[in-house]
Amino acid sequence: MIEINIPGFGRLELDHLVLDYNGTMALDGQLIEGVSERLIALAREITIHVLTADTFGRVEENVSDIPCEVHILPVEAQDIGKMNYVDRLGAARTVCIGNGRNDAMMLKKAALGIAVVQDEGAAAAAVLSADVVAPDILSAIDLVVRPLRLTATLRS
Repeated sequence: MIEINIPGFGRLELDHLVLDYNGTMALDGQLIEGVSERLIALAREITIHVLTADTFGRVEENVSDIPCEVHILPVEAQDIGKMNYVDRLGAARTVCIGNGRNDAMMLKKAALGIAVVQDEGAAAAAVLSADVVAPDILSAIDLVVRPLRLTATLRS
């Protein structure tokens, strides 16, 4: 578990990290360099979940070295599927990272939602639903690893 106390935002006790795959952890189906190492280290403190439609058919192969649970979603109603997944985990104890319109509902539902803006861009709905926006996935993961960065951004 990761505990973060952010004045004016609240106390977070995070057990789960839920990540979108394409556009967030990967570009064109390939894992972004540095993601694997960061997530392997983070998995000692929090359970990692990867949600995807697996458009390129390589997610399980690409994350095989990361201790994580992979959940492949049907093409239809992915936004609702992702939100329901976060609900089942316990939204109050979950941080989510995503970039797409289909991530907006899970970002809003989670105790902490982080939108990333990378080469694929980010949907306006995802950005508006997030608590914080990061320039890339490595920076987003580092917000969880180095929570004082979150405190500096989210405190009131």
